[in-house]
Amino acid sequence: MINKGNSTQRETATIPLNGFGREDASPVYPGDRPNRSWAKGNRDMQNVLAMVLAGGRGTRLEPLTRDRAKPGVPFGGQYRIIDFVLSNCLNSNLRRIQVITQYKAASLARHINHGWQFLCREMGEYIDIIPPQQRVGEQWYLGTADAVYQNIYSIEQESPEYTLILSGDHIYRMDYRPMIEQHIERRADLTIASLPVPASESRHFGILEVDAANNVMGFQEKPARPNTIPGNPDQALASMGIYVFTTSVMFERLCQDAIKQNSTRDFGKDIIPQMVRDARVISYPFVDEATGNTAYWRDVGTLDSYYRTSMDLLEHNPPLDLYDAHWPFRTSPTHAAPPKFISSNSAGTARSPRGQAIDSMICPGTIVDGGQIERSILARNVRVGRSSLVEESIIGENVEIGEHCRIRRAIIDKDNVIPAGTQIGYDLAFDRRRGFTISEEGLVVVPKGETIEAFLAGDQGRRRVS
Repeated sequence: MINKGNSTQRETATIPLNGFGREDASPVYPGDRPNRSWAKGNRDMQNVLAMVLAGGRGTRLEPLTRDRAKPGVPFGGQYRIIDFVLSNCLNSNLRRIQVITQYKAASLARHINHGWQFLCREMGEYIDIIPPQQRVGEQWYLGTADAVYQNIYSIEQESPEYTLILSGDHIYRMDYRPMIEQHIERRADLTIASLPVPASESRHFGILEVDAANNVMGFQEKPARPNTIPGNPDQALASMGIYVFTTSVMFERLCQDAIKQNSTRDFGKDIIPQMVRDARVISYPFVDEATGNTAYWRDVGTLDSYYRTSMDLLEHNPPLDLYDAHWPFRTSPTHAAPPKFISSNSAGTARSPRGQAIDSMICPGTIVDGGQIERSILARNVRVGRSSLVEESIIGENVEIGEHCRIRRAIIDKDNVIPAGTQIGYDLAFDRRRGFTISEEGLVVVPKGETIEAFLAGDQGRRRVS
């Protein structure tokens, strides 16, 4: 337990505040600056256990989450959302990982079992999938804290000195080692990763108040009127849902919370506010070490944010580089053939039109047969027919697009067969009558495995284009 009133008795520097409550991204106290050689993997990470919370329903992502949990939603053509946090763990030399699942977990479990079971358990390395076990009660997980509390037994078996709590449904690149190092060197009970967000979006985040040394002095869970960053009333400091706990402290707090009658069993609503009052809680600013600016991190919790984040990948210099060999993002392997672009020859004469893709990502197994792809992402084993046009869209695995189709600003989930001449995204009222989902920003979303009748419903004349 610490006394907040005495927190300024240590030697500090008087400096102007920035978005993180201080001038630069490094801790202010002497001796608190992270040792970057350790961050490169020179210290053993075997005393750290990573727990990935991957049980979210993802209701705002429906229909993409109709048959799968949010972390299992495809992203970037060949990945699943959970691949990014698992890759971050692996690249951070964290090799003991427990994935806690709950809702609609079968698809996610298949993906992890197929693509992530290459670690050597004999060397103490693993990725374990932990479904609800009801060890301490008959209910499902009541909140994020309860999900960890109900799996205390699994944590105890590993005896980690520190526990890293992660969310399985965010898109970002992060080396967790400097954050863990800061937690150790400053003898914190809890460290929270943070970054500035627009104050208008604070209702989606836990909001922190920090002093010049990044001690957390206040916490609000999804406030309508947040306490903003000093000197910047348009920004608030948000929790990223990434926590480093000293494990013994975490056990104590979870057990105390479990017997409280009025608790919601949630880290943001219960555990963190209490610890801010009577424990040592610090913030770790998530910055790009090369530039000192806020690093790229996205919560793809809605269809529109999922789409925008996907389109970010198509930029000339994308904020998240999937092609960086020094920080590879892994996924389930494929044995599909390379993508192919061919000119369609329907009459045995001139080979026209030409199959091509512009500013797009095309995954293995895909064939573009005389169609044109512009600023789109096509997953594995997609077929695009002659004279079809796909613009600013995301096409899932095993989708067949017939000839003379027009698709724009759409998300087509996997296993769909789109009849020749179909238009999607050109008449939103018509798309809505066919039963497709229309997002707030006008995206058309077609669920997985839709019936042919759904594409044929309505005015047939609207679908045919020359």
